[in-house]
Amino acid sequence: MRNPKINIDLNKLIANTKEVVSLAEEGGIEVVGVTKAICANLEVAKALLKGGVAGLADSRINNLIHLRENLKLDQVSLMLLRIPMLSEVESVVKYVDVSLNSELKIIKALNEVAREDDLVHKIILMVDVGDRREGVMPDNVMQVVKEILKLTNIDLIGLGTNLTCFGGVLPSDENMMLLIKLKERINNEFNQELTIISGGNSSSLPRLKEMGLPPEVNQLRVGETILLGSNVINREPFSNTFQDAFLLEAEIIEFKEKPAQPEGEIGQNAFGEEEVINKKGIRKRAILAIGRQDIVLKGLTPVARGVKVESASSDHLIVDLTDYKKGVVVGDSLKFELNYAALLRAMTSPYVNINII
Repeated sequence: MRNPKINIDLNKLIANTKEVVSLAEEGGIEVVGVTKAICANLEVAKALLKGGVAGLADSRINNLIHLRENLKLDQVSLMLLRIPMLSEVESVVKYVDVSLNSELKIIKALNEVAREDDLVHKIILMVDVGDRREGVMPDNVMQVVKEILKLTNIDLIGLGTNLTCFGGVLPSDENMMLLIKLKERINNEFNQELTIISGGNSSSLPRLKEMGLPPEVNQLRVGETILLGSNVINREPFSNTFQDAFLLEAEIIEFKEKPAQPEGEIGQNAFGEEEVINKKGIRKRAILAIGRQDIVLKGLTPVARGVKVESASSDHLIVDLTDYKKGVVVGDSLKFELNYAALLRAMTSPYVNINII
C-alpha cells in the first residue's frame, strides 16, 4: 500500500476494548465506543463491537450514517455526541438512536421531526458540572427538564456530562454527585424514571480503576483509551493496553548530510513561527513525504531509537537521523506512534492511506 499510511492492528484494538469494557463492567457501567477520531472506519468499528462496547458514538452525523448504512447496525445503538445542528435534525431523528443535547430550541426541533415521522427520539441532557464546554448549568436543569417533558416525541433517558475536553476539569465525587442529585430530583418531582447517568469519557477510567465511580454512573463514552491505550489524565500508558494499535508510516524522499543551522537572514517560517535551532555541526537529516496537513507535529513519537522529529511544513516532515544506528536510503519508511490529536488529523487526511493488519 502506498505511503503515507496508518497501520491498524485490529487484534490490539480488540484487546484494548475488552480491557476497558471488563473494567467498566465491574463497576456496572456500559461503554459506548467513540469513533470520531478514526472517521468511523468500518473495520475499527467492528473491532470495538467485537471487544464488547454497548454501542457506537460519533460527533458527525455523516459518520453515523456511514456506520448505519454499511454495517447494517439495526441492533446496535448509535449516539450523536455533538449537540445536533438545527440544519441536521431530520437526519439525526432518522439515523441516530440517542443524541446528547443542551439547547431547548434544538430539542424542540427534534421533537417536531420525530412527531412528523411518528417516531420517538431519545436524548441525554448534558449538564455543565464545571468543565465549561457544553451543558445546561445545574441551576437551570429543572426548568429545562420541565419544558422537555411537555414534548410528545422526545424521550429523556438520562443526564450526562463532559469533562477534561475544554477546561481540563477532572472527574470527582463532587461533580458526579451533581448529576446524581439532579437525576434523583427529576425522578421525584416529575415522576420520571431516568435510567442513565453518562458520566464522561476516557478521563473517568483512571478514577474508575483506582477507586471506582459512584454506582449511579452507568455509562462512559470512551475513545482515546481504547484506540491508543492512553491514560488521558497524564498521557501515560493505561494498564494492560497497547499503545501501538495505530502506527503512522511515512517514506523518506530525501536523505542528506546538512549543516544544522540555517544560513541567511532569518524570518518566520510558513506558519508564522520563528524556529529556534540549537543543534550545531553537520547532521544526517531526512525529509519524509507527510506534513502538517496530515499530522500534528508534536503528536508524533518515533518508534525507532535515535530518530528525532525536527519540524514540518505543510507536506514535509524533517527528522534528524544522526543518532539512528541503522542505515537508511531514499524510499525507506519510518514509523511513529501518535497521540490523539495526531491520530485525529491523520485519519481525517485524504492523503493518508489506511492499512488494516
